[in-house]
Amino acid sequence: MGTTDTPGGRCPLHDARGDSEDARTDLAGEMSYGDYLALEQVLSAQHPRSPDHNEMLFIVQHQTSELWMKLALHELRAARDCVRCDDLPPAFKMLTRVSRIMDQLVQSWNVLATMTPPEYSAMRPHLGASSGFQSWQYREIEFILGNKSAAMLRPHAHRPELHALLDAALRAPSLYDEALRLMARRGFAIPASRIERDWTQPAGLDDAVEAAWLEVYREPRTHWELYELGEKLVDLEDSFRQWRFRHVTTVERVIGFKRGTGGTEGVGYLRRRLDVVLFPELWKLRTDL
Repeated sequence: MGTTDTPGGRCPLHDARGDSEDARTDLAGEMSYGDYLALEQVLSAQHPRSPDHNEMLFIVQHQTSELWMKLALHELRAARDCVRCDDLPPAFKMLTRVSRIMDQLVQSWNVLATMTPPEYSAMRPHLGASSGFQSWQYREIEFILGNKSAAMLRPHAHRPELHALLDAALRAPSLYDEALRLMARRGFAIPASRIERDWTQPAGLDDAVEAAWLEVYREPRTHWELYELGEKLVDLEDSFRQWRFRHVTTVERVIGFKRGTGGTEGVGYLRRRLDVVLFPELWKLRTDL
């Protein structure tokens, strides 16, 4: 008897009467896979504007990125709510998921990087003023993570519903703001200026906040939940930085230092974004610990 034989003499790898014979094939009146995922709408949403073969890659790349960002926002909003309610274990799972989503987005740039400069140049005139800079989902992710700027609302002034959504995100406490408010509720000396302030403004490095985090990191067993929260936030920013960096290198590889279609400086603008630190005290304490 061979290693792939079964007692009945049939090889399960080549048995035409496998599990497929039990699959439901009459789906009249039933919800199918395509129905559940609304695949007709999803797969018919690609409309290249140029005759160039490579534009399909460009569209699918950005549409799938927006879908991943939709999931990231779903998780970030819920994680922030959990932190606000002192319910950290579910938040840990959600933040881990967002970090893995960021990893997925990093890898997606490898696919777009197969587009060469001549290929992009052939389709670029058909993009008009459209630009990833105008992604409202990306902007909300940045706002939730604490990178606030009222100027970033301007590209959405022509869409009142999106402008209102982003304005609300701008005025709400960020995920990190909620983490600091949680620390204050648990007895740490977080300055009042950091837990009751104008949430539309980015917060800089605060020595008192770092001192509170240092207390957590010096006694992790005593403050395990906050210690784990700190590490989840660092994981998230680490993955987010890699996503932004891969974006810069892909853009430079494909278009060099041309201005962006949306009017930005292009690579120069993206490189400056790499200097943004979302959770500065959590990074600085590694030097001071």
